[in-house]
Amino acid sequence: MLHYGVVPESNRRIARFGVFEVDLMAAELRRNGVKLRLQGQPFQVLALLLERPGEIVSREDLRQKLWPSDTFVDFDHSLNTAINKVREALGDSASSPRYVETLARRGYRFIAPVQMDGPLSRTAQEQSTTGSLAPSNNGVGVEPELHPELDVPIPHRGLTRGLFALIQGMYLIFYVCALFRLHAIENLADSFLPWWGAMALTGTVMVTAGVGIPLRCYLISAVSFDHQRLGAKFQQMFYFVLALDELWAIAPFLLIQKIGIGAAFAACAALLYVPFSERTLVRMAYHKPISGPR
Repeated sequence: MLHYGVVPESNRRIARFGVFEVDLMAAELRRNGVKLRLQGQPFQVLALLLERPGEIVSREDLRQKLWPSDTFVDFDHSLNTAINKVREALGDSASSPRYVETLARRGYRFIAPVQMDGPLSRTAQEQSTTGSLAPSNNGVGVEPELHPELDVPIPHRGLTRGLFALIQGMYLIFYVCALFRLHAIENLADSFLPWWGAMALTGTVMVTAGVGIPLRCYLISAVSFDHQRLGAKFQQMFYFVLALDELWAIAPFLLIQKIGIGAAFAACAALLYVPFSERTLVRMAYHKPISGPR
């Protein structure tokens, strides 16, 4: 049996995975700092799995450590109940596990990367050195580390940076094409706006495109050279980028005579979302804090 109690801070053993933190000595489970209800045998099952991350913990091992031979209980029912309570606390599922994997007739395995603070077991030491667990023998991989703020698996940085650069390239093409076709835009504006409205629209296109071209060139170069402070800089300029992108989201209506109102409305709706996807991509690619000046 595992026993828990009040222990000195220096002797505490903390297991961290995803947005969760487990104090193995005090028997406490927290999600983003908020204590969750998980006590007794369900917590002991979780603790045993965390002691051996990536390894199969057989049902017999669990029975011997948590249900002594002189204890008369329905072991299968009790263990299944404990596992279900663990999954419920972690927001996990048996059909699509992120943390606790069931191996039929063999046992259970904790499949998420675990960081241990305190005396490390061999498996935890290897994991903390490599940053992730090796794939299991049956070919089932371990899920990647979760983003500390977005609570989603962190994708490959090359993918997020590439998508961000493609978005900047899209806007750059918008601006250049609009300036090349400025006379056509002016003629179109004259067809449904008064002379002063047409001049205002044409001037707005010129000014915003003139500002947007160097902005997009900067963002493309920054993400291409992997400027490590791009995340902080983009956060500072986000509201300006948001205003600029939302203004250009109405650009498809300039093509309404060629694509129709339905397609123009659909394209406008999609473009309204793009600045928020830019921010998410930057947060995914540059989520680690940068210490000291560069």
